[in-house]
Amino acid sequence: MLRSAAARFSADEVLPRSAAMDAASLMDPDLIGALFDAGFMGVEIPEEYGGAGSSFTAACLVIEELAKADPAVSVMVDIHNTIVNNTFSLWASEEHKRTWLPQLATEKLGAFALSEVGSGSDAFALRTSAVQEGGEGGDYVLNGEKMWISNSEQAGVFLVMANAAPERGYKGITCFVVPADSPGLSLGPAEDKLGIRASSTCPLRLDGVRVPASAVLGEFGKGYKYAIEILNEGRIGIGAQMIGLAAGALDRTMPYLHERQQFGSRVADFQGVQHQVAQLATELEAARLLVYNAARLKESGMPVVKEAAMAKLYSSQVAEKVASKCVELLGGVGFTKSFGVEKLYRDAKIGAIYEGTSNIQLNTIAKLMAVPYR
Repeated sequence: MLRSAAARFSADEVLPRSAAMDAASLMDPDLIGALFDAGFMGVEIPEEYGGAGSSFTAACLVIEELAKADPAVSVMVDIHNTIVNNTFSLWASEEHKRTWLPQLATEKLGAFALSEVGSGSDAFALRTSAVQEGGEGGDYVLNGEKMWISNSEQAGVFLVMANAAPERGYKGITCFVVPADSPGLSLGPAEDKLGIRASSTCPLRLDGVRVPASAVLGEFGKGYKYAIEILNEGRIGIGAQMIGLAAGALDRTMPYLHERQQFGSRVADFQGVQHQVAQLATELEAARLLVYNAARLKESGMPVVKEAAMAKLYSSQVAEKVASKCVELLGGVGFTKSFGVEKLYRDAKIGAIYEGTSNIQLNTIAKLMAVPYR
């Protein structure tokens, strides 16, 4: 039922706005409101906090369906649900949950601020500092600059990773809840991106941002642990985005192949075309099963690091391949903006980069392979 609702919303609300949002590099604020109203921004948040109280797999299905229309919308919903909401749900205090989860479920977009200029794949080389003043119980003052922060322009709250005890190395990294209207917090110009252009991506500047000691989410010095664990969930969410993107490309391509005539036959009747489409559909189904399996394992409390990396790695490869091949199958019109497949082709490239590059996923998989393998 949730998948069907997300599919209808995607077709009725997202797709008609997609081209204009891509051209303007701007998310339609009315669409964000509609996503909250539809319940897609609090899929896993318990009902007692105003959410739908559903599952991680359900969130992945919503992400997948939205990506068929616009991966930029999909990744906004993905980060909000699988990263921000789940960080609160898993590790926040009851006070934080009661303060923030109802807002995150109904009206306030969240963002996750980890990456910096000098810390991309090496995420824990971050330099943003958090200095406590006045001893235990005193305010923290945050200084630093974050990069590549998705949802930044529309976010009402940021989860900021900062090092509050540099002498402890990465074990000093702590997660702070920072409202977007905090004095000293500002955004740099939005990045002019190849794809997912409607998804806002800005640098985040923290210039003497003062937050109370109660702004620490979870335990002091456990930010590195939270980031590692939550990014595994995020990778499954990106996998869902990528399979939705690939399915969207095929959905736009197949009707044309059945209508377009060449040499007296439909393009879809040529065996060479049929074999290409069959191969794409098979690889997409394999990617889908990897994503669903990783989601199932996560819900079951099973180890999921390797499976999440595999799902993210392979689904991003399939999305790029399917989108590229669909542009070719459409011929001249595929190279134009008429069918929206060229947009999906541009959108697909980020799948090999964010939430851990493909090389990082390969490193992770290699380290976790059992010897002997089974």
